[in-house]
Amino acid sequence: MRLFWSITLATLTKDIRLEWRSKDALNAMLFFSLLVVVIFVFSFDPLAEESRHIVGGLVWIAFLFAAMVALNQTWARELRNQVLDGYRVSPAPATALFVAKVLGNFLLVSLLEALMAPLFVIFYNLRVLGPAWQLIPVALLGTWALVVNGTFFAAMSLRTRSRELMLPLLLFPVSIPAVIGMVAATTSILTGDDPAHFYIVLLLTYDVVFTTACLALFETVLQAE
Repeated sequence: MRLFWSITLATLTKDIRLEWRSKDALNAMLFFSLLVVVIFVFSFDPLAEESRHIVGGLVWIAFLFAAMVALNQTWARELRNQVLDGYRVSPAPATALFVAKVLGNFLLVSLLEALMAPLFVIFYNLRVLGPAWQLIPVALLGTWALVVNGTFFAAMSLRTRSRELMLPLLLFPVSIPAVIGMVAATTSILTGDDPAHFYIVLLLTYDVVFTTACLALFETVLQAE
């Protein structure tokens, strides 16, 4: 267990340091999200009462597509200098590498959400009518659902010719239950009409099931490349 966490921490630290130096993924995600916000503002009336009912879907669609930028770069860096090949022949557990990549993507997407959420509040003049604290578990569970599957499928599509196209083709259908739960929970909290407990439990169950499945299958995916 000590070896597992030491390798996980070392890989995570390395990825964070590389992203901090280049900021390639973060800048691209921020630019894409800003573009989506501006397009949505001009497409819908941000002062209309209906905006509270649709903004949950707009927010998560923006974050989902923006996360594709970080997910596509997750394993691309490891192809340089045959880092993945070295990892395969090392005694390090494959799950440590996967957990480190998931945590790195989770931190990156969470940072994006923290930076972009105030813009949605300002542009759409939002006021939360339900329990606002529930937005925190919804955001955490929803983000984890996106990145754990996205990291796994990014590894599967790494050596394909069109991995940028293959990743969304694999990820989006599997993420439909999570996206439905995220959008419904966010809308319920913003409108205060229905309790969001059911959707939070749904997201938690989804995360547990798919995290377990990804951890169990990742070594096979890593060795099969």
